Amino acid sequence: MEIIRPEVSTPQEADIAEGQLINSFISQCTSPIPDPDKWLEEDLKRNILLTTVDTALAWARQRSIFPLMFGLACCAFEMIGMAASRFDAARFGLDIFRWSPRQADLMIVAGTVTWKMAPAVRMVYDQMPEPKWVIAMGACTISGGTFRESYSVCPGINRIVPVDVYVPGCPPRPESLLYGITRLHAKIIKGTIDNPSLSLK
Repeated sequence: MEIIRPEVSTPQEADIAEGQLINSFISQCTSPIPDPDKWLEEDLKRNILLTTVDTALAWARQRSIFPLMFGLACCAFEMIGMAASRFDAARFGLDIFRWSPRQADLMIVAGTVTWKMAPAVRMVYDQMPEPKWVIAMGACTISGGTFRESYSVCPGINRIVPVDVYVPGCPPRPESLLYGITRLHAKIIKGTIDNPSLSLK
């Protein structure tokens, strides 16, 4: 700040000028100093996201699902079609289909489940690490379908493993399976660390 010293002719005028100068300094010192980093606070408000650990983990789980194909009958063709480039399942987080239950967290069961196959389905489910989810794809998987009266067909896979999402149809289209994936995403988001497979309300 440049100080302008007034030209004075008498000692009284010099005292008055000095008093005015001191008062101007006092008024400048009592006003708050502008914060040079105020822009930083605004920038932080735009770029910092506050969340919980549950929400962050649920978001990560939702976008990194490793499905295990368990194709048992004709619905498996539609499941394989969903994995093709036309439907681009990678945008839903289904990038890599696993062939080992130890590396998968989603089991898509597609087709007729017989009682002879039931122990294998349960064994594969038990080998999957937590958290894990199951999608029942097609009428035969959900309720036995047209074969439900047969002595050898299980009347619903929910009698063997817990099912998170049902995708009805005979067979359901790949778009239906993708819709089921989005419903599973909604369920995963509602989960917590203690209970990742919280039911969708």
